[in-house]
Amino acid sequence: MLILPAIDLSNGNCVRLRQGDFDAKTVYPDSPRETARRFFEAGFSFLHIVDLDGAKAGSIKNREALSAIHSIPGLRSQVGGGIRSTDDVRMVFDLGVSRVIVGSVAVQKPELVGEWIREFGAERIVLAMDVRDGLVAYHGWVKSSEQSAGAFLMQMTSTGAKIVLCTDIGRDGMLTGPNIELYRELQTAFPKIELLASGGVSALNDIASVKEAGCAGIVIGKALYEGHITLEQLKQYL
Repeated sequence: MLILPAIDLSNGNCVRLRQGDFDAKTVYPDSPRETARRFFEAGFSFLHIVDLDGAKAGSIKNREALSAIHSIPGLRSQVGGGIRSTDDVRMVFDLGVSRVIVGSVAVQKPELVGEWIREFGAERIVLAMDVRDGLVAYHGWVKSSEQSAGAFLMQMTSTGAKIVLCTDIGRDGMLTGPNIELYRELQTAFPKIELLASGGVSALNDIASVKEAGCAGIVIGKALYEGHITLEQLKQYL
C-alpha cells in the first residue's frame, strides 16, 4: 500500500487545518521544501500536496513553494488545490508533478475532467471526493453538492476516472481514526478503482485497517506532524 505523507500549503508555509477550517490552522516551522526533503530522505518519495489557498481562490497560489519542493531530484507527488482549467493542469505538470488532483471541477464540470483523463491518462488524474455527512463537498470544502459519494463515483468512473482520493471531512485533522466503513462500501461498490484514503489517521493500526478495507494508499498528515506516528514506524509499509 502506498503511504503518502501530506503537505498542505498556505501563504508559502506548511500548515494543517481541522475539518477544513481556515480559522483552525496550525502553521509548522519547517519550510515546505525542508518538510518534503525530510519525508523523501526517510524513504517516502511520493507526497500528497495541497495548495489550500488555491483551493479557495480557484487558481494555484503557492507556485513558488511547489517549485521548491519539486526541485528535489526523484521526488514524486500528487498536487491539488485550485486546478480548474487545462492550462492549470499543464502548468502543474510542468513543475514536475506526477499526478494532479481534481475536485471542484469534477463536481461542476465532469465532462472536462473526462477530457483531461483522455488527454493526460487516467494514471495522472486523481479524482478528489471530499465527503461531509454522505454528500460530496467542493470549493475548498466550503460548498456541499446534493450528490452522494456513490452517485458521484458512478458518474466519474463513467468518464474514465480510476484513481480516487476519498476524504472524510469530519475526520480530517481530528486524529479520530479513518472512516473504514465508508472505504469498505466504496471499494465493494467500485472494485476496479484505486482508492486512496484520507482523513483521521491517528495511529499505526489505522493504516492496517485501511489496508484491510482494500485501499491502495493512504494520506497521512497531522498524525506525522504531531508525532502520533513517526517516519521510522511507517517504514514497515515501504
